[in-house]
Amino acid sequence: MAETNAAAGPVALVGSGEYLPPMAALEGGLLEGRPPRYVQLATAAVPDGPEVVARWHDLGRAQAERLGVEAVVVPVASRADAQEPAMAALIEGAGLVYLSGGDPHFLADTLRDTLVWRAIEAAWRGGAALAGCSAGAMALGAWIPSIRHPQRAATAGLGLLGRLGVIPHFDAFGRWVPDFLTRMILPDESLVTVLGIDEETALVGGPTAWRVEGRASVWRLGAAGREQWPTGTALELALA
Repeated sequence: MAETNAAAGPVALVGSGEYLPPMAALEGGLLEGRPPRYVQLATAAVPDGPEVVARWHDLGRAQAERLGVEAVVVPVASRADAQEPAMAALIEGAGLVYLSGGDPHFLADTLRDTLVWRAIEAAWRGGAALAGCSAGAMALGAWIPSIRHPQRAATAGLGLLGRLGVIPHFDAFGRWVPDFLTRMILPDESLVTVLGIDEETALVGGPTAWRVEGRASVWRLGAAGREQWPTGTALELALA
């Protein structure tokens, strides 16, 4: 598990909407005061096929153009790619590193203990912002639930925030899977804080001071129910 420190940049845990116009203000805010170098990894989308990955690359470049910054695509598709020094070198000088959506289990398993992940962690420790949306947010924590099959065992994340589990698209799950939370096996609350993050919404900050940004809410989930934090809420959370 990585330890947060005062020199590290902010972390953004995003429920949905990466690279789209409604989230441009959030992404621009993360880049503010940092190098105009927007590093993007669509690795989580690799299981969905090359056309999906290419779409994420195109969306990321378009967002960078809106923001007036350089888009740097890091096309990691496998653990072999993630061990390539040339791939890791692309992350140097980042103002923002963004892990976009797809399969969080694949993303964590591909990046864990690789040169690319170490480069991402080093950039963040050096002051770059780090964002994960949907699968990207899930992979940054310690606990990745099986969203499609809630009663299956969870898997380990990258552990940057070692007390965190994320359920993205949280406001949509009531429509998709009405009994989702009753079927979800939550981890021990003394070890992991589980957050539901609504679509087009983010929890931004760290190491302990956080703020809800976007159009909706973040929810803390536990055996006793759920606690809502609407947009604009500032709170203290120890997630490392």
